[in-house]
Amino acid sequence: MIGWLSRWWGGGTPAVEPASLRDAGRLAQLHGASFHRGWGESEFETMLTERNTLVHRLRLGRRIIGFAVSRMAADEAEILSIALDSTERGRGLSRDLLLTHLGHLAGRGIRTIFLEVEENNQPARRLYEWAGFGVIGRRERYYKQPGGEHLNALLMRRDLS
Repeated sequence: MIGWLSRWWGGGTPAVEPASLRDAGRLAQLHGASFHRGWGESEFETMLTERNTLVHRLRLGRRIIGFAVSRMAADEAEILSIALDSTERGRGLSRDLLLTHLGHLAGRGIRTIFLEVEENNQPARRLYEWAGFGVIGRRERYYKQPGGEHLNALLMRRDLS
């Protein structure tokens, strides 16, 4: 029902596509709203110009509502960040974003994907486990929170081939 209403009100159909330099400001805004230490516009501009970095945006109509960023080296890649506008979460859009992003990585010869995720971030862990990632390690007290608390990171991996 939500998808139908969104299209009826002009929201459009979700589209995953390569991000461009002019998206940097919106990507920084989404990242800052999703993570304690958000990346700035200049950091996104740098990533968008690097040959070894792949950035996809998730667009709904004219609105950019999410993104995925990975850095590639040889036949491996690391997902650096995935973010989705808080008003669009819980509708399966991050699954489409992640699967499309992984498909593009595979098309570039990437065979193994790594990522790290905060241990208590259940929505992200469910997404990654659903997509076939498995836990391969743990970094104790890796993420520092605004109040000084430290949270653990899980290292995850998925083979594409």
